[in-house]
Amino acid sequence: MNLEPTIRSGPSDAGLQPSLNLPGRASGEPIIQLVDLHKSFGSKTVLRGMTLDVLRGETLCVIGGSGTGKSVTLKHIVGLLHPDRGTVRICGTDIFGSGNGQLSEIRKKIGFLFQGAALLNSLNVFENIALPLREHERPPEPEIQRQVTEKLELVHLADAAEKMPDELSGGMKKRVGLARAIIRNPEIILYDEPTAGLDPIISATINDLVLDLQEKLKVTSLVVTHDMSSVFRIADRIALLYEGRVHKVGTPEEFKKSDDTKVQRFIYGESEGPLRRDAAK
Repeated sequence: MNLEPTIRSGPSDAGLQPSLNLPGRASGEPIIQLVDLHKSFGSKTVLRGMTLDVLRGETLCVIGGSGTGKSVTLKHIVGLLHPDRGTVRICGTDIFGSGNGQLSEIRKKIGFLFQGAALLNSLNVFENIALPLREHERPPEPEIQRQVTEKLELVHLADAAEKMPDELSGGMKKRVGLARAIIRNPEIILYDEPTAGLDPIISATINDLVLDLQEKLKVTSLVVTHDMSSVFRIADRIALLYEGRVHKVGTPEEFKKSDDTKVQRFIYGESEGPLRRDAAK
């Protein structure tokens, strides 16, 4: 059955109602609302009616196969892409129905960790993290020093300020990118494949950081990932994308117990034939 998730779901969609089984830190109030998003690139349609609410204070992991629209969804949330049809609301504001000034204010609420960290190789760690402050806030230099030092400590890189990006491991680059994502104290953090290309030990470090920042900064986290071990470690809820729509939303426990074929095959890696859920445990 194709389940269309939204906080306005009817009684028959019990697994989709965020009023049920809410994580303790989530308020039940949607901070991000995606309503009937459609997006095509030439003849290729990526989003086909994407509808999803992200609750304030939760960690929501978005999973799905390649080309299902996960990264495209993130780019709509920060206004880098404009939908062909549909609405994106952040804190109740339609970001595409507002002027550029309003969009700039909304973007202050969002930090974005790019898949490759997107560090500037010509700048050291300190200057990479300070860049958003210098470009947008322009506080006095002592305040920049204080904030960058604080964020480096949060990601456990207090001694790395003078290093250049080419001196960093993949995991360290992700942590520097995360420090830059939180430098303006956002309410929302978007993660695009935060553990991609990392070994299991470093991936676990990144997962612990996501949880740590969630607790210390009281942020809302939206994580796009293929890494199911990460999903089951950090997610309050999971949304499965399929063919440009949200197919199912639920808690990790609901996903593990689901009899939905698409859910089982994504989680346990079965492309065809009988599912072997027990063998994947």
